[in-house]
Amino acid sequence: MKPEEDICVCHHVSLRKLQSFVKRKNPKVASQLSECLGAGTSCGWCIPFLNKLHQCHIDGQQMELSVSFENYSERRKQHNAKKTAQETNHDAG
Repeated sequence: MKPEEDICVCHHVSLRKLQSFVKRKNPKVASQLSECLGAGTSCGWCIPFLNKLHQCHIDGQQMELSVSFENYSERRKQHNAKKTAQETNHDAG
């Protein structure tokens, strides 16, 4: 993904914003990335990616994701559609 593309689409948190946040705050655990404009606090799709980025930071590697934004966005749509269907089925039951 490119630095200007959003990792957390719900809160419009780009890879660049997350990289800057990590440089400034040096988060000890991945959940602290939520302090960067609420990343990962809505639909939950980006949490595994936030965890991966945090692990890159801990390992001293460059924080990057080797997925295109188009693929990332499509997979997110599928995730949210499945999540909505599960919630609808749960509410109906």
